Amino acid sequence: MATLGDHRGLAPTAPPLPTHTAQTMPLTALRDFVTAVTQELSPPGATAQDEATLLAAVRPHLARLLASDDWLPDELAQPHAQYYQQYLLHADPLGRFSVVSFVWGPGQKTPVHDHTVWGLIGMLRGEEIAQPYALDDAGRWTPQGPAARLLPGDIEAVSPTLGDVHEVRNAFDDRTSISIHVYGANIGAVRRHVYPAEGGRKDFVSGYSNAWLPNLWDRSKETV
Repeated sequence: MATLGDHRGLAPTAPPLPTHTAQTMPLTALRDFVTAVTQELSPPGATAQDEATLLAAVRPHLARLLASDDWLPDELAQPHAQYYQQYLLHADPLGRFSVVSFVWGPGQKTPVHDHTVWGLIGMLRGEEIAQPYALDDAGRWTPQGPAARLLPGDIEAVSPTLGDVHEVRNAFDDRTSISIHVYGANIGAVRRHVYPAEGGRKDFVSGYSNAWLPNLWDRSKETV
């Protein structure tokens, strides 16, 4: 099985970032989002929820997170010269969801790939273009319908029932774009697939590009 870095079209794991010793960004918005999603996944007395219910429940919380652009730590917003970066912002300890920042350098794109779990993709800065794919009559993955162009604040859903295979690229060739994704699993540990143009599929596990997580829980420096 390949790892993410073997594909050279999805983000490889970057060299470790310097140890982060001081969190200066206001992370209240991200902490509130993580808390809200945790509550949505743990309603009192509820059993497992279906995809449509979860997507509808999480979407407004993601919209609120995207409404401000002062909370993402600068180190987790840096592009790589060759590959897009997938930075982990939070992973639920029970593996129910994860939050990541996708940082796209100019002109960068993914190969055609899937997720195998539900997800919401929200645009924070810049723009990206997502082209859905589907199997044709010959059993090959081909573009299906028009591509979606995400502007800041826009949210797109993916899931095995809604459509799970797409190709995504930065809409710009001269600037960085950043999207915030929430997935229904620890996405960096999920066995997924890329679909080469010549046919077939290849396994990969993406991992993450960062070696540290933002500290959401230290409130000692917050203004009361």
